[in-house]
Amino acid sequence: MREIFKKHSEELAATAGRLDDYYIQVEQVVKQLKAVFMAGNKVLIAGNGGSAAEAQHFTDEMVGRYKEDRPGYPAIALTADSMVVTCIGNDYGYENLFKRQVEALGKEGDIFIGLTTSGTSKNILAAAEEARRRGMTVVAFMGLEGKFRDIADYVISSPSAKAAIVQEFHLHAIHLICEAFEPGL
Repeated sequence: MREIFKKHSEELAATAGRLDDYYIQVEQVVKQLKAVFMAGNKVLIAGNGGSAAEAQHFTDEMVGRYKEDRPGYPAIALTADSMVVTCIGNDYGYENLFKRQVEALGKEGDIFIGLTTSGTSKNILAAAEEARRRGMTVVAFMGLEGKFRDIADYVISSPSAKAAIVQEFHLHAIHLICEAFEPGL
């Protein structure tokens, strides 16, 4: 079993050696988020499965705090309200789950962040297209490939094709973004 752990850790470490473009991508998203928050706008965040958990984690770090006390930032995880999720899934279909929420909550000047390991999640792509129609900025958290790259204004691309490592780098990017919102930065 330890060999399995070691192999995964070695793959993660090897991937961490290829982060120059990734850091540039994260910096661009930080600048955009700061501008959007300064203008009084908000961020809507969505993902499926593990990415849904990361969307909620991102939201709690922005609304609450990361390390130090600071003002909260307006962020909404579109995955967090089970009644809304099940209502939309039942009445409009799962592929419209996040699109419908973007219709209800998004406005020009806001940001939509979608997390999708594959870059091809239909409900994330539908929400991103709706966000664009509304004049929102679209940020893709994804792996190396996928249609989401073509829709997004900004892409944070995890430098791996392995789903687990992609998700680990999504969480890493979330924490890097939160670091940039710490007092004094």
